[in-house]
Amino acid sequence: MRTTRLLLSSGLTLAAAATLPAGLAGPAAAASGISVSTTGSTVSVVTSACTQINGSWGNASLLSSGQANFSQGRQVALSGTTVSQSAAWSGVSPGTYTVVVLCSSGSTAGSQSVIVSAAARPTISATSKPSRGVMGGLGGASHDYGTLTLGIGAGLVSAGVIATGWFLRRRSKPYRL
Repeated sequence: MRTTRLLLSSGLTLAAAATLPAGLAGPAAAASGISVSTTGSTVSVVTSACTQINGSWGNASLLSSGQANFSQGRQVALSGTTVSQSAAWSGVSPGTYTVVVLCSSGSTAGSQSVIVSAAARPTISATSKPSRGVMGGLGGASHDYGTLTLGIGAGLVSAGVIATGWFLRRRSKPYRL
């Protein structure tokens, strides 16, 4: 019983939280039935508000800041299915544009402003050449060790070899203490 009440109250809270942003957005956001996105110099629009009439879904127009009418912009025919229709413009120069979608029924699916930014160009910087090339090898090969370090390492290796030989010799004679 207690779990049911907890789930019911948390479910109602989640439902209220999910509808809150839509209510705060107001009627202007709900009226636009299009989604506009940019990738580099390509602008694309997607909608599901249009129906196909005589084989046409409608047209979309890309209006620059100085254009006011649908017919003045760069028009592209919508293509797609009954679920989703889309259009795209490539080679769009940087600036602020308005995308308007006009369905084949004569109704406007929506309009939305979009900002196309300039493409970021990679910067090429000069790099210095290594003075002695790449020092490959096992770990720590990029340091130049002195004779003292190499001597100590050789002593440790030889001590390990001698200890291994002594252990194996002692092991071969089981009754010797």
